[in-house]
Amino acid sequence: MADKEGTLDAVLKEAVDLENIPLEEVFENLRCSRGGLTSDQAQQRLQLFGPNKLEEKEESKFLKFLGFMWNPLSWVMEAAAIMAIALANGGGKPPDWQDFVGIITLLLINSTISFIEENNAGNAAAALMARLAPKAKVLRDGRWAEEEAAVLVPGDIISIKLGDIVPADARLLDGDPLKIDQSALTGESLPVTKGPGDGVYSGSTVKQGEIEAVVIATGVHTFFGKAAHLVDSTNQVGHFQKVLTAIGNFCICSIAVGMFVEIIVMYPIQHRAYRPGIDNLLVLLIGGIPIAMPTVLSVTMAIGSHRLAQQGAITKRMTAIEEMAGMDVLCSDKTGTLTLNKLTVDKNLIEVFEREVTQDQVILMAARASRIENQDAIDTAIVGMLADPKEARAGIQEVHFLPFNPTDKRTALTYIDSDGKMYRVSKGAPEQILNLAYNKSEIERRVHAVIDKFAERGLRSLAVAYQEVPDGKKESPGGPWHFVALMPLFDPPRHDSAETIQRALNLGVNVKMITGDQLAIGKETGRRLGMGTNMYPSSALLGQNKDESIAALPVDDLIEKADGFAGVFPEHKYEIVKRLQARKHICGMTGDGVNDAPALKKADIGIAVADATDAARSASDIVLTEPGLSVIISAVLTSRAIFQRMKNYTIYAVSITIRIVLGFMLLALIWEFDFPPFMVLIIAILNDGTIMTISKDRVKPSPLPDSWKLAEIFTTGIVLGGYLAVMTVIFFWAAYKTNFFPVRIIKISEHTFPVCEHKVEKYPYGTFCDE
Repeated sequence: MADKEGTLDAVLKEAVDLENIPLEEVFENLRCSRGGLTSDQAQQRLQLFGPNKLEEKEESKFLKFLGFMWNPLSWVMEAAAIMAIALANGGGKPPDWQDFVGIITLLLINSTISFIEENNAGNAAAALMARLAPKAKVLRDGRWAEEEAAVLVPGDIISIKLGDIVPADARLLDGDPLKIDQSALTGESLPVTKGPGDGVYSGSTVKQGEIEAVVIATGVHTFFGKAAHLVDSTNQVGHFQKVLTAIGNFCICSIAVGMFVEIIVMYPIQHRAYRPGIDNLLVLLIGGIPIAMPTVLSVTMAIGSHRLAQQGAITKRMTAIEEMAGMDVLCSDKTGTLTLNKLTVDKNLIEVFEREVTQDQVILMAARASRIENQDAIDTAIVGMLADPKEARAGIQEVHFLPFNPTDKRTALTYIDSDGKMYRVSKGAPEQILNLAYNKSEIERRVHAVIDKFAERGLRSLAVAYQEVPDGKKESPGGPWHFVALMPLFDPPRHDSAETIQRALNLGVNVKMITGDQLAIGKETGRRLGMGTNMYPSSALLGQNKDESIAALPVDDLIEKADGFAGVFPEHKYEIVKRLQARKHICGMTGDGVNDAPALKKADIGIAVADATDAARSASDIVLTEPGLSVIISAVLTSRAIFQRMKNYTIYAVSITIRIVLGFMLLALIWEFDFPPFMVLIIAILNDGTIMTISKDRVKPSPLPDSWKLAEIFTTGIVLGGYLAVMTVIFFWAAYKTNFFPVRIIKISEHTFPVCEHKVEKYPYGTFCDE
């Protein structure tokens, strides 16, 4: 067996084209049969090929927790802790354990809160994924059983039927043809027909039929392994992390300047004692660093994350909330996102060829030529046009139904009406129906003209015809066929998509349609949604087949100005997002299919819409649980409100840093006042605890995309912090050097204190009354 499995491994490495070789050679290469594998064989192959799922990197919870203490702000606090027990001992006094324990406690509190909130967001997403784990019906040990799709291996025999999601790349065995919806892979809304021997891809959906298949590839070795590789290779530093680092660096530089001035003045000029000087430096270190900033911002985003979850958007990565507030470009997949991924008939565009036949009668004829149960996408669309599906068979007696097959490319119903007359109605491909028509030569040119007109608008044509059967025999060829009408089929926009796009534009978010469907279909969808028809084929991204009007336009400018692109592949979506980001856009990407996964991962905010594939969910930052894009607008508004709270806090943090550094530096240098570091630590803890309430402030969302204007934040913080520092110094001067506060004072040692008639005791940092 080991040798056989070694051969399998070689098949994989040598990239044997299992998709196109004859089926018998597939069985020979995979060392399997139509009777399926045994459990032992499956287990050995599972170890060889790995699980049939996207690879997930396990992350250590402990290392993740420590990571919250590995950032510039924490480094400064850790340096302060070391100073408290190491340098403080230089004066011959015991280490300053109070300050050390206090600093470490503050660090642990902040890290714990951040870790818990981040972990909660991750657990919610993991629970969502667990509920969506796909199942597969597989033949093992000669018995059919339902198993997790993750345990499938090449060589397994599986059964797929109507409604199933194909669990792995496979080749179809003997049986009736299937209708497969590959929109999750290609972006095309119309299902394709697959017969025995054809290949089907993991992630596609069975719309009609039931058949067995042999698995030829699983997991990362499937057709979209390249897309998975693009997802895995996309790791970038978050925008929010960069901003946090910039703010932290500003605070650190401010403290460094203050400490440098203190050292220069205290020791060479004032000749201060060693220990009080170190304490003054610790005061600046502990009080100046906004150590709780990551925690406060994490709590603010966590509360926002819970609110978004209530609105139908599960946040997998909390920092995506901040990035969504600044999103100015939203690249949206078309099929299943902007549209319903459900065919419909545009009644107003039905072209009738028979006189005295109304559009409603055309729809009724087409409905009669459709299945009422086990419908395909077209049957569902036609019958759905009736007020009641039962109308399709009301008042008639069904004699025979001809189902769709790839040869005839039409369906037909033979029936007897209420007057006892027999008729046939048929619907299908226009060319096939036209060949039946008795007056083909007369109407052929008009039929093709209408088909071309529909095609220019991205509409698919469906023809309808009928005939009388005078002798009343179902085997009879019947009378002449009458070509009745051409019906346009279209994947309609969601009812709220147009309004959502308009709201997005009003909020300063430019929406671009990125679809794998045809250009004409993309333009028609854009026209109906009011988002513009300035769209181009994917070849334009590569500098090929450009119109003369855009021939001289650089690709980056083209992408920025376009309303969308059609016929794109996963690499194209990825490239579009990458180029928009290079132009300093905060880019969002929505999608539901495997083909969207790389771009979802690359985007600043990847949004997997409702009913998205596992691959799309895994690659995204936000998972929508409600259909359509309207949830995104609510999320944008919520994110902007959260951003305002975070911006207010960062201004507060910067101003407090300036106040502590400037204020306490002046007190230490002008009046040589020594403040205990532990007291500053208490102030920091109390301030950080109370300021967390800012996470629920009432704020007004910005009407346009937000951005971290750091120069404005720093300037505001310096002005406010400078004002607070000056007020602190003035207050200290008024209390220390004037009689503004009417108290009797006496001189004790080098300091001045209020008169006390009670017991007076001396402490390391001053002399105080016991009351």
